[in-house]
Amino acid sequence: MSTFGTLFRVTTYGESHCASVGAIIDGCPPGLVLDAKDIQVQLTRRRPGQSNLTTPRSEKDLVHLQSGLEHGVTLGTPIALLVKNEDQRPHDYSETDLYPRPSHADYTYLEKYGLKASSGGGRSSARETIGRVAAGAIAEHYLKKVYGVEIVAFVSSVGKIHLPDSLAPPSLTSLKEGEEEDEVVDALSPEFRKLLATITREEVDKYTTRCPHQETSDKMTSRIIRAKDKQDSIGGTVTCVIRNVPSGLGEPCFDKFEAKLAHAMLSIPATKAFEIGSGFRGTEVPGSKHNDMFVKADDGSLVTSTNWSGGVQGGITNGADIYFRIGFKSPATISQPQETAQYDGTPGTLAARGRHDPCVVPRAVPIVEGMAALVVMDLLLIQNSRKTAASLLPPVTTLPPTMVMPKTQ
Repeated sequence: MSTFGTLFRVTTYGESHCASVGAIIDGCPPGLVLDAKDIQVQLTRRRPGQSNLTTPRSEKDLVHLQSGLEHGVTLGTPIALLVKNEDQRPHDYSETDLYPRPSHADYTYLEKYGLKASSGGGRSSARETIGRVAAGAIAEHYLKKVYGVEIVAFVSSVGKIHLPDSLAPPSLTSLKEGEEEDEVVDALSPEFRKLLATITREEVDKYTTRCPHQETSDKMTSRIIRAKDKQDSIGGTVTCVIRNVPSGLGEPCFDKFEAKLAHAMLSIPATKAFEIGSGFRGTEVPGSKHNDMFVKADDGSLVTSTNWSGGVQGGITNGADIYFRIGFKSPATISQPQETAQYDGTPGTLAARGRHDPCVVPRAVPIVEGMAALVVMDLLLIQNSRKTAASLLPPVTTLPPTMVMPKTQ
């Protein structure tokens, strides 16, 4: 389906080479002061043609608000927005009339629907993500204004080039000679914890690769250029942190916070992997060392002394920073001749044309941020509706104290 969310519902529309792409957002609270520039900033970070590391397709990606606002204030009614496709080249994809492109959606869309878009991948194209980014920017605007939520994503690897271990998310390790099997170093190094707590979008955007480490960014640039020069592509990972998220968000059992987050992230084109908190590294660590122990905060509330859980326990946010990582495969569209088969099975050589990103991760950063905002916004509205409904009931005095949230001192 093309709709995401329960109370904050986003429906995206459009193909990569039609007249426009966009979204309808239903459930945005009324009274939110909103301007097109609040949305445009993220669309500009996502748009093509930003540097020599991205597709040369030239699009301004200017957002046009169609409904749901008056005098710069949301009405609570559906917000419609669109972005025009100005640099369309459907003729670049005529070879897909004969060939399903390897690892692309041409064949599977045809199998599912019995027909497909004639050019550019249609709805499977990353052009579709414009509506997500715009809707996510609206959600994030509310979250920032009301709760101080901060969402920052950055590139943590390109190909085999990774951030230094001290700055990187947890990774699987091999047992070294002489090392005890139960021995483990805290996956959250002091440097990585500081990065999660302090990184800003301004810092991320100082680097063309959106990797906030100069030496690593330079190596990533060279790797992406090398793929581009060979008419090839390369994948990578994006790490994201969400700060100041209220505790209590997530709907067990099937809409747990991390489940909704994984759903959102793996719906982004080219994604192949998702992990939250300690991720796969957590499988190597005994429970006695992996558990996040509770301590009393200055305000009397309970917090965890570590955060291997990534801010989510039992599928519900605990108030700590939420951090996760997404793996993006190498883009399927490349310009190298490829030995493959036509739709009728006839062997042949596909020499694809068109414009594509040699590596998607630098432009994927605002998409990840936008989808994260949609998850937080939707689950926040659900939790607030539950709390409001409960507050209308008379106080229950018959429950034992162990069943009720204790008051903080």
